[in-house]
Amino acid sequence: MRIRIVDAFTDRPFAGNPAGVLLLDSFPDDTWLQAVAREVNHAETAFAHRLPEGGEADWALRWFTPATEVALCGHATLATAHVLHTTGAHEGPVRFATRSGVLTAAPRGDGSVTLDFPTAPLTRVEVPDGAAEALGAEALSAHDTGANVGDLLLEFADEKTVRGLSPDHRALARHSARGVIATARAEDPSHGYDYVSRCFFPNVGIDEDPVTGSAHTALAPYWSQRLGRPGLTGLQASPRSGRVHTELRGDRTLLTGRAVTVIDGELLA
Repeated sequence: MRIRIVDAFTDRPFAGNPAGVLLLDSFPDDTWLQAVAREVNHAETAFAHRLPEGGEADWALRWFTPATEVALCGHATLATAHVLHTTGAHEGPVRFATRSGVLTAAPRGDGSVTLDFPTAPLTRVEVPDGAAEALGAEALSAHDTGANVGDLLLEFADEKTVRGLSPDHRALARHSARGVIATARAEDPSHGYDYVSRCFFPNVGIDEDPVTGSAHTALAPYWSQRLGRPGLTGLQASPRSGRVHTELRGDRTLLTGRAVTVIDGELLA
């Protein structure tokens, strides 16, 4: 069985967020899917199979971390679309049937892919007690991102603060269903990005995610409102780093990025 490792939201190997991608004839037992994701041991492994023609979607898609299945994942969706397009398994926009509804991935002429995802609903909340101790810095504000994303979005004073966070992951696990998105305005937008973020997801087995597409469905409306523009670029300032171009369209958010296949091999189990 063919398995590929794809670095998503980057145009070069060994950057962005790596995802395992397997194209199947159907979904095997969940125990096997979880075991493969645990073996791959990246933030997510994506499993997809073709659906009958004439339906609302072209492929069924599921995502697993090493610990659990998740409801929404951007980088593994981008990685799957990249595999479909580069191998000729699918041409043009592809519609994925997922736990978060039908998601579309459309290839662009420059080699990037645009994902059409639901915009996360933001609700202002109080900064939780203990958040500063868990992250090592005081947040300016806090927002709940809704059940589909399941994160706590925290804005900090500046980019330097976000880059310097030293999270206590066990303590962070108490503050949201999935994890915490830390963000700040870019120190110098001339560097090609408008805001920075880091994402910590201890509740799904990921201490720090390299680049998180789903988090940008919350970051896009947050920063578009603050900066007054629907189209922005976010830099996820993890050690691997990656950029996500976002465009807010009401209840939908477009996420655009590139991907690179770095491993193409056989799964023998």
